[in-house]
Amino acid sequence: MERERREQRRRVILGGVLGGLVLLGTVLGFSGWHWAFHDLPAAPTSASELWSTRREPSVTLQDRDGHVLAVRGPLYARAVALDALPAHVPQAFLAIEDQRFYEHDGVDLRGVLRALWVNFQAGRSVQGGSTITMQLVKNLILTPDRHLRRKIQEMRLARQLEDHLTKTEILELYLNRIYLGARAFGVEAAARRYFDKPATELTLAEAALLAALPKAPSRLDPTVNLAAAQARAATVLDAMLAAGFIDQAAHDDAIALPAAPVADTSDPNATAMWGHAFDYALAEAADLVAAEVPDLVIRTTLDPTLSRAAHDVIEAVLDENGETQNAGEAAVVLLAPDGAIRAFAGGRDYATSQFNRAIQAQRQPGSAFKPFVFAAALEAGYDPSSAVWDEPIDLEGWTPQNFSGGFRGLVTLQEALKRSINTVAAQVADQVGIARVVELGQRFGISSPLPELPAIALGAAEVNLLELTSAYAVFASDGARREPYFITSVTNSRGDVLFEHADSPARRATTVETARSMSTMLQDVVLSGTGRRAALPGRASAGKTGTSQSFRDAWFIGYTADYTAGVWVGNDDDSPMDDVTGGGLPAIIWQRFMTRVHQDLPVRPLSAPAPRTRSEREERLAAFYSDLSASFSAILDDGASPTER
Repeated sequence: MERERREQRRRVILGGVLGGLVLLGTVLGFSGWHWAFHDLPAAPTSASELWSTRREPSVTLQDRDGHVLAVRGPLYARAVALDALPAHVPQAFLAIEDQRFYEHDGVDLRGVLRALWVNFQAGRSVQGGSTITMQLVKNLILTPDRHLRRKIQEMRLARQLEDHLTKTEILELYLNRIYLGARAFGVEAAARRYFDKPATELTLAEAALLAALPKAPSRLDPTVNLAAAQARAATVLDAMLAAGFIDQAAHDDAIALPAAPVADTSDPNATAMWGHAFDYALAEAADLVAAEVPDLVIRTTLDPTLSRAAHDVIEAVLDENGETQNAGEAAVVLLAPDGAIRAFAGGRDYATSQFNRAIQAQRQPGSAFKPFVFAAALEAGYDPSSAVWDEPIDLEGWTPQNFSGGFRGLVTLQEALKRSINTVAAQVADQVGIARVVELGQRFGISSPLPELPAIALGAAEVNLLELTSAYAVFASDGARREPYFITSVTNSRGDVLFEHADSPARRATTVETARSMSTMLQDVVLSGTGRRAALPGRASAGKTGTSQSFRDAWFIGYTADYTAGVWVGNDDDSPMDDVTGGGLPAIIWQRFMTRVHQDLPVRPLSAPAPRTRSEREERLAAFYSDLSASFSAILDDGASPTER
């Protein structure tokens, strides 16, 4: 009986211990599970989810021909398909990173055990057991931490990933997303960075060098440590030979002639040169594509040669005269006939100031606004030979003065525009109606507010250089209005088109007759008026000067048969310059810049006829009225200086 009681107690104790162990195991298992996987993200179920995954976005700025101007963030390139690559490219990565890639299910237990044994023997970590799938998980889904918990998460997600993606999709993602040093992600970006060629043209030796880099992309960067990179590339070639990917002859040839990177072809001054353009492109792209799209490739309308010319001319002219005339900044915009922004300079130095004076600066155009006043007059029935008195006027208490301080008497509209006579512009605007002038300015593309005030006739409203230049382009194109544009396409790194510019038909802003009459008058400004310093020898051009109150802003906007360009000169703090008018520094910048722009272009006339010479009768009539006006004003010498506001 006692024996039975002892046996019963033993069973109870044993059952309690076993139950406790089960309970403890359950608790520990749950805790371990929670410890390892409580923050585990969901595994992507399609390759497209991983293609759009990026820790740090990259934006590439391209010129009109698709050449890279600058890159912000890591270097990515358009994804390359696995079957487009030479066979030795993926084989190089498989040989050194994951020879059993096509045999395991995302986790290579044999490789893990081998790495553990090698590391145990070495007493340190000398070999990793990560598969390509695990590396993809680490790079695109998890953080690169090396803790045990992260490794367990890697293994679980890698197996889940292999359930949803094919081996081809996984390897293609890996080759296009692996970091290969020098800010280059993926074989395409690395091939262009190190060898200045697409990945589809990589040789065996070059492929081996790229495959050598994932182990330590910074330390093995061939532009910094070529010897170490080539030594590792030789190890890759040995592994390819052992795996049967290449034969002995190919191995020996690649060993004998190891790959080496070419000189860096990127522009060392890219930030300073293209900074304003980059900011503008990003702002425009934000309105064209969905938010948070990674790896944007923005193709613009820029001609890099012409853009560099704009920067060079600005710097040269301001270096020569800027300090003596207290002119600190300048901006240039160049438009093609279809509205494409071919070049612009937002200022002297982006590194010093990121403010884009070609796009963001709102300044008073002064007399550069007068062509819209005179165009409104032509639409209202005036013509270039219509006569108006240049005399003292009072418009509801406003008494505009001429820059010269005197008056010329009876003058034609063409003469008034050529000499930029303020009293005539103010009278004409008053006679045709300020509202009509404002409406025409808006119709021509000026989107900045234009208050219906008399002073608007002399450019008192603030505008920016781009819209003013675009409005002048209406005269150049026989009255047709084309919206300026800067971006031709936006894609992601896979080449998916997110936006593509579609040409739209021009809108009629004014009649052909009005536009051509204005071109006649604006040619006269350049030939013998206030814009003479902007004249292009041997080539027809038209344009207008402008100077705001107290010499705070100076402009020249003009065009040829090929381009329309605008120039602004001033100071960011709005301080006055030292007698800088539109016929001075802006006209000089415009002339030098447009000379370079047209140096390889054939000479073409403007669509408008050449300025008409006044008949002898008209000359006698003008002289008579000029004598008549002498009773209340002095007649200025016809050769007087053409400076103006």
